[in-house]
Amino acid sequence: MDSRYYPGVEADVFKLVSELRSIFDQDYEVQTMHVASTTVVQARKSSTLRDLTGLSAALTIRITPEAGGTRVDIGMQKWLDKAAIAAVAVLLSAGLLAAVPALGAYWQYKLTEDAWKIVEGYMSRKTGGYVPPRTGRCGSCGAAHPAGSAFCSSCGAKL
Repeated sequence: MDSRYYPGVEADVFKLVSELRSIFDQDYEVQTMHVASTTVVQARKSSTLRDLTGLSAALTIRITPEAGGTRVDIGMQKWLDKAAIAAVAVLLSAGLLAAVPALGAYWQYKLTEDAWKIVEGYMSRKTGGYVPPRTGRCGSCGAAHPAGSAFCSSCGAKL
């Protein structure tokens, strides 16, 4: 799961969720849940045929207002299932079906990238421009770090 922290941005969670839901067409099942201060949006496109071919897509987006900013986490179904299905497809079809799981992996990657574009666009509009990481703080998780550190001691992100 990829995590980004937007310091100094108090997102209107309901507006952001509304924008995020716009990337899912009628083929997706979408549900929104509120757990404590975190809002979770889950979307999936699944059927037996999609599950067998590795083309089912699942995406989870968590939006958490935190002290001094907003954290957004986006994760998708692991691509490992695509690799396993690709291996079986290669064995059974001499490589002809190997493109099917690769296509599913690409669709999931594209969906995640589209979600990040919406989040980044919303945060930019909310602040009137680019949201830089807070000085002395990790741009990914917001944790404080000593000057000169190359990596965050909390999440390991490159500073």
